[in-house]
This record gives sequence, structure tokens and C-alpha cells, in this order.
Amino acid sequence: MTNIERAQQLLKQYFGHDSFRPGQRQIISALLEGRDVLGIMPTGAGKSVCYQLPALMAEGVTIVVSPLISLMNDQVTALVEAGIRGAYYNSSLSERQCARVRENMINGVYKIIYVAPERLETQSFIDVCKNLNISYIAIDEAHCVSQWGQDFRPSYLKIPEFINKLPKRPVLGAFTATATRNVGNDITRILELNSPYRITTGFDRPNLYFEVRRTKSMSGRVDEVLEILERHKDESGIIYCSTRKSVDELYEILAGEGYPVTRYHAGLTNEERIRNQEDFIYDRAPVIIATNAFGMGIDKSNVRFVIHYNMPKNIESYYQEAGRAGRDGEAAECIMLYMAKDIYTIKYFIENGENNEELTNEQRANVRRLDYRRLRSMIDYCTTSDCLRNHILKYFGEKSEGVCGNCSGCCGIERRIARRRRLVKAAAKSAPINRAGLSSAKQRELFEKLRFLRMKLSKIQGVPPYVIFSDKTIYDICDKQPRTVEELLKVDGIGRVKADKYGNMIITEVSKFL
Repeated sequence: MTNIERAQQLLKQYFGHDSFRPGQRQIISALLEGRDVLGIMPTGAGKSVCYQLPALMAEGVTIVVSPLISLMNDQVTALVEAGIRGAYYNSSLSERQCARVRENMINGVYKIIYVAPERLETQSFIDVCKNLNISYIAIDEAHCVSQWGQDFRPSYLKIPEFINKLPKRPVLGAFTATATRNVGNDITRILELNSPYRITTGFDRPNLYFEVRRTKSMSGRVDEVLEILERHKDESGIIYCSTRKSVDELYEILAGEGYPVTRYHAGLTNEERIRNQEDFIYDRAPVIIATNAFGMGIDKSNVRFVIHYNMPKNIESYYQEAGRAGRDGEAAECIMLYMAKDIYTIKYFIENGENNEELTNEQRANVRRLDYRRLRSMIDYCTTSDCLRNHILKYFGEKSEGVCGNCSGCCGIERRIARRRRLVKAAAKSAPINRAGLSSAKQRELFEKLRFLRMKLSKIQGVPPYVIFSDKTIYDICDKQPRTVEELLKVDGIGRVKADKYGNMIITEVSKFL
């Protein structure tokens, strides 16, 4: 059996997928051959699998550098749920917990360890790593290393220094969803990737519908939000606002209208932020209103819409935030509510935003200049009458031809209104959803029963529902209606570990229903 055949076998065993997504096979092959990798893949394309499978096949451990505490928590929870030994090492742990993780690392308990970049500078962690057999180091959100990137973090510049302290250089894999050509070159140079296999799988997300709605007043904005929520009853969504004040005001309005919403921004207490985020993740409040402080690392697969109540500061941020919709590959909407006054708000933030104390004056001036350039591109996106998808793809240096037929630029205003009416009509006929072959009322009924089972298992296991299995997996169960474990293993997203853990309950539910 070849390495890649073994990797595909593990893909099914642990993650329940029969085949690789675009780019995964090439990246995994390169890493297994000992070659550095730069993988530029859109949100939802399966970047984590690219380093998790090689990690399972390696003799040593794999360290994943990530700037996002919520992502580490999510990823480790999903790994453990799939039967893979993993841990995270960041500021959310007490010193006693950190010591326990370090001890477990020494004793070979983990295959994959997620670590915050700042922790790479601590001597206690360095000392442990010097005595480990580290096979791979994966750098997630690798664009953070570049001053050209929208999320430049000076702590990422310390990664090569950490690697040089190790007795043996591991194979490196750098991954990001939003990198222009300049950012990609920066990643390769700064992280000192050695003749990397470089792949861009394409920035297109065909399942996402893009739309810009130009509004003239705040009341008009609210009306647009209400119309979207009405079409997406009982479905999960994120509404992004540029300020805390806007979050609070919109929250009061929507909660007053009886919508099950929650909110998230830095002005709330830590306890309230954690509670609200968990309400959203566990589907107790399917819609969350938030500033851009929310969402990085949230791997919620069933988000059906993302609304930008205000224009974001750049296309990188917009595409990253909008990309949190439809991670399961099912249809989702990304709608921008644009007003010209948003431009002045962003300019104020550029001039008066919090300064990163780690940057020099020259670096700050450079960042400010780039922010204005990116703002211009964002305004162009909001005001163009051309294909919105093509506009995004060209920004990231990807060639695109013709029209996509799945954005407001291509559909035009009349077709857009007609499309909205069709969606409203379809939503009224098929509660809660009608996609992925759920063509009959009976199948929709089974979908709801399985979703209820997932929620029950989520509470028992203490993990988010989408970690148990995604909506896409439930659709496939409804379509295949498995009666045996072997039939269940043919369902996308159900591997051997989850079949052993939940198979009897799923089969019982399907059999009772039928």
C-alpha cells in the first residue's frame, strides 16, 4: 500500500470521507515525501486534513501554530471526537494545566499539539520540544507573518527562530485562505520554506451566493436584515457590524422582534462572550450579531447566511468573514448592506485604530498606506455592476472568465427580486430546509428527528452539534437511510470511529422512522 493509499484509508477511518478534496492529495503527498508546502485554500476546503493525516502517519508529533484560541479548542475537540489524541497549549490554560500538557508531550500522549505563536518563545516549551521527535510543523493562518496581510502579527516572525532551536528541522506546511501573490511570497521568505510545493486550489466557493444591497438609511438596513431572517427561519447565520454600538442596537431590535439572536463584541464581559458564543455554536441561538472580533476559528459547518451590516475594511476580511457561510458545501448567502457613510467609519479606524506596540513607526505607516489601498478595492466591490465573484477572484490574482450566475451582479435587480420570492416561497413550503435531495415531507421529517438526536448527543458529549456530524452528513443519512453499520459507513462524514460510537443510535432512529 502506498503512502497516499494509506492516507486515503485513514481519511475514511477517522473523518468519514471517501475521497480527497481539490488540492488535498497533492499537499499530503508532498508532506509525506518530506517537502515543505505552501497551501492557499479557501475557507471550508479542508486545510486541516492536509496536515492531520500526515501527522497520523508519522512516528513523531506534529505541532500546529495557530493564533486563534477558539480554533484550537474547536480542532482539538473534533480530533478527540474522531479518536485522535490531541491537545492545545495557549493562554487559556493555567500554569498547572500547561505543565500537564508538557508532561504528556514528553510521555508521547499526543499526536497533534496546537500552540499559540507566543508560546514558542517560552523556555519551558522550547526545552520540551528539544527532546521531542517533531515530524511536522504546520503554520495555520500563515498570512499573519506578512506585513502585506490584513492580520499581520509580529509574533509570527519568531517562528523560524523557534525552528532553528530544534535539534532537527521538521517538514513545514504553511496554510492560509486569503493570500495575494505578495503575501504568498512573504510567507515563503519569512518562514524560510525550503523549495516548497506551492498550490493555490482556487478562491472560488461555488456554493456561496454574493450580493451587495445599497441602502440609504439605517431603517432601510434593518428592513433588509428582517427580510433575510424571514427567509432563513430556524437557520444559522452571522451578522457582522463594524462597531459595538451597532451590534447592541441591532441586537435590541431583532430580539424585540422575537428573533432568537445573541451578540458578541469586546465590550461584553468575558463570561458573557463565552456564553453567547456557546449559545450560537450549540444552536441555542442560531443567529449571532458580532464585530469582526468574532468568528476566527469557529468551524460551524451549518451557517446558511452571513450578512455584513456595514462594509468591512478590505476584501481579505470580507472574504474570510463571508466564507464562514456554507462550510459544509451546501448553498449559502453572503449579503453586504452598503452605505457610503461606511467609508468614513473605516477611514476613522485607519487613522485612529489601536496601534500595535510591537510595530515600528515605519511599519505602522506602511500598514496605514496599505489599509487605504485595500479600502479602495473594497469600495470598488460594493459599487461595481459587474460579476461580484469575478471581482473577488481577480483581487486574489485568479483568472476568471464570463459570469458566475450566482451573484447580484450577474442576476440583475429583477432576477434578484424574483430569486428572493422563489426562496421565500420554497422556505414556506419546506420547513426547515429543502436541499440535498430532501424532496419529500417524510425525508424532511427524518432530517428533524436526526437533528434532534444530534442535539441530544451534543449535550451528552459536551461538544458542539456540528462536531458530532454536520448537516451535510444528516442530509446523506436521509438520502441513504442506512439500516446496518456497513450501510452507515457509506454516508459522507461517518468514519469507523463515529460509526462505532453513534451507529446503533442512528440506525435505530432511521429504522423507527421507516
